[in-house]
Amino acid sequence: MRWDSQAIRSDDGALPGLERSGLARLGLVRSVKTPEFADVTFHEVMSKSALSKVPAASRMPFGWTINPYRGCSHACRYCISPETQVLMADGRRQPIRDVRVGDLVVGTVVDGSHRRYAATPVLAWWRTVKRAHRVTLAGGTTIVASGDHRFLASGSGWKHVARQEPGIPRRPFLTVDDRLTGPGQEAASPGGAVTTSAGLDVTSIEDLGLEQEMVDITTGTGDFVANGVVSHNCFARPTHEYLDLDAGQDFDSQVVVKINVDQVLRTELAKPSWRREPVALGTNTDPYQRAEGRYRLMPGIIEALADSGTPFSILTKGTLLRRDLPLIARASQGVEVGIGVSLAFADEELQQSVEPGTPTPRARLELVRAVRAAGLPCGVMVAPVLPWLTDSRDHLRRLLDDIAEAGATGVTVVPLHLKPGTREWYLQWLEREHPHAVAGYERVFARGTYALEAYRQWLWDRVGPLLAERGFGGSGHRARSGATGRFPDELRPRDAADRQAEHLLF
Repeated sequence: MRWDSQAIRSDDGALPGLERSGLARLGLVRSVKTPEFADVTFHEVMSKSALSKVPAASRMPFGWTINPYRGCSHACRYCISPETQVLMADGRRQPIRDVRVGDLVVGTVVDGSHRRYAATPVLAWWRTVKRAHRVTLAGGTTIVASGDHRFLASGSGWKHVARQEPGIPRRPFLTVDDRLTGPGQEAASPGGAVTTSAGLDVTSIEDLGLEQEMVDITTGTGDFVANGVVSHNCFARPTHEYLDLDAGQDFDSQVVVKINVDQVLRTELAKPSWRREPVALGTNTDPYQRAEGRYRLMPGIIEALADSGTPFSILTKGTLLRRDLPLIARASQGVEVGIGVSLAFADEELQQSVEPGTPTPRARLELVRAVRAAGLPCGVMVAPVLPWLTDSRDHLRRLLDDIAEAGATGVTVVPLHLKPGTREWYLQWLEREHPHAVAGYERVFARGTYALEAYRQWLWDRVGPLLAERGFGGSGHRARSGATGRFPDELRPRDAADRQAEHLLF
């Protein structure tokens, strides 16, 4: 099914200049929006190829990759009503619906143990539709926002507007005991200290029982002042700039879909030159992101690989993989198949802060159990390990205990990489959420993308015994049947071929 009636033109909200963009070069067929993905535009393209060759000199344990999607629809959105007044850097207050990319607004930065106001540019702006909640403050201010939206509460940090839905891990949420942080109706100038003004006590939080249009922005500081209170915004991730998409939120909201990938793949696999080398899925973007529930590209890919006798592996965070487990199990009767689940967090609150909109650790552990119950191997990629946040013995021990109990057949541990693009966004998030760790990151990543060798050795000395205690103690690697406990080869000094292949993995 192709949802022809929902196709849009560039002036309907698609990217301007599509006919000249990198998307056009990929063979753009149409751009589509649907109510169930109100915050995402799908750009359907006719791909000319399905298989991507990994450079021969790289140390990857597979020769080819398939990426049916570019961009990722896992991400969630933290949005507020279009009428919400945003504090601009020149002191004006302007409805967020009228704010534009490039405008300067007031955000905050952490300065030692204090938080100060700072002028910050708007990097991205978008609309979506969300269920509305109304927060009323003692001074009479009201703010309409999604339940996911977060405000800065005095003394207790960032809190979501509403409690999480049943069955989803707990998260901090506002109550009538909270007092929000911000200037209220007073002036706030860049450089001034952030304080809590009178009248910002929360008196009620109401679920309005309806969905409505909302707006959000991404700023350089990751926050802004909305109706007088400090408001968190969506944490933008690296973009696919080679497609001429912008450096804000396009990676999350502009998803390229190779709608003919299974047919093209069958043609490529039928060539006499195809030698049935191992193929990996999930090395760039997740093949089981939310969009797969709509486009169902993976069943055709799995069948094409199995029918051609090609071994393959899948790495995912997405619990949608369970849909295809019977198909994958049948494929494993004729070819070697491996499943990998990415899971780096034992603490669900921290996981949702770093990876908003993705399945929780609990859900991913259940996915591991389901894969094993289907008779398939399932390795777990503990990636990335975050210095000062997830590299403690206690966190690693709890995480590895959970992974072992779920029945994983192997574990690979990967420290954080901070590539250009990722680095800027991640360090902004770190400064807002965990300022105590910033100085340590500056030391560990002083030479660029990869953590210093001393840190990597320290981490391996810590994690190696924990892996061995849980039966993950080998140093080898089985690419398609699950990895034993190990550090991957990419932690060694990098050569040119590895850098060339790096975009395929991370």
